[in-house]
Amino acid sequence: MRSFGISGRKVVHCLISIIALASLTTVPGFGAASARAPRTPVSSSGKSIHEQRYSLYRETGMLTQIPWYWLAAVDQYERTVTPRKKAEKTKKRLIGLNFKEAVWAGPLNPNPADTVPATIGLFGGLGKDATADGAADPDNDRDALFTLASYIGSFGYEEEDFRIALWRYYQNDSAVTRIRQFAKIYKTYGKVDLLENAFPLPVSSTYTYRDTWGDRRGWGGLRTHEGTDIFASYGVPVRSVCYGIVETKGWNPYGGWRIGIRDLNNRYHYYAHLQGYAKNIEIGDTIEPGKTIGWVGSSGYGPPGTQGRFPPHLHYGIYRDTGAAEWAFDPYPLLKQWEQADHGKKQ
Repeated sequence: MRSFGISGRKVVHCLISIIALASLTTVPGFGAASARAPRTPVSSSGKSIHEQRYSLYRETGMLTQIPWYWLAAVDQYERTVTPRKKAEKTKKRLIGLNFKEAVWAGPLNPNPADTVPATIGLFGGLGKDATADGAADPDNDRDALFTLASYIGSFGYEEEDFRIALWRYYQNDSAVTRIRQFAKIYKTYGKVDLLENAFPLPVSSTYTYRDTWGDRRGWGGLRTHEGTDIFASYGVPVRSVCYGIVETKGWNPYGGWRIGIRDLNNRYHYYAHLQGYAKNIEIGDTIEPGKTIGWVGSSGYGPPGTQGRFPPHLHYGIYRDTGAAEWAFDPYPLLKQWEQADHGKKQ
């Protein structure tokens, strides 16, 4: 077990946090003005929801010394793993964080819905009051985000400290990996509006496809087809459909030369049967929609280098991760949507 001593740097950060807390009421959106409507989202002032989130991440980051992109990453991860019914109840909120009652109020607190900071602290709860309204409200966006930042900061201010804090909270290596990936994407592009998509082939190229989801496949044993085949000539560019991070790359006996990209919706995009890879595309790289990652080929169904056992095409699959399980779903409706959008951009 790692021992966390109080270094000089951590003392400085603690002093900064104390000063920041003392000045909360002077920060726009905090204090009395925010206390009048603690359960409402931040006033839009004509800003998009992404701009509002970005502003809140940056404000909280400056107050707590936790980089905004780590806060954005945890918030987005929570949004991707929150069950749909629960998400519906909180969809009017700006922030997607959902703390369990025992975590917020304290595991031994006789009042699991407690919002009184003094008693929450007494029972070891994490809940903080960031709006100076006297209540540590888990349904208040600012309280929730400030509580997250305070928890992470309690472990230290280095990236390794953040990783330890997240593992202690989630007890799940996969969750920590996803959040690190998201943080890198946000840091690279410097914004949170990163949900744009593109069709995997240039719409100006010649290609054809239909819904092949669930079709039978025989090589390697009977199995169902988990994706859509897009037929095109050798060498047609294959593009990233999203902002994301390269998670896998290399040979697969079924998919040949393949590449996998994780996006901010916690979806894994799988591109198979490639002829080859674009230069400087490596595992861990961030990537944006429309960027060439390889070319249409016919690799696969054998040992490394096997090609030509079927017509050239791109096999595109998509997998959803909920934090507890990952499964494939039919990408055809999304492909039609992205194709139509790309045609609209051309016009």
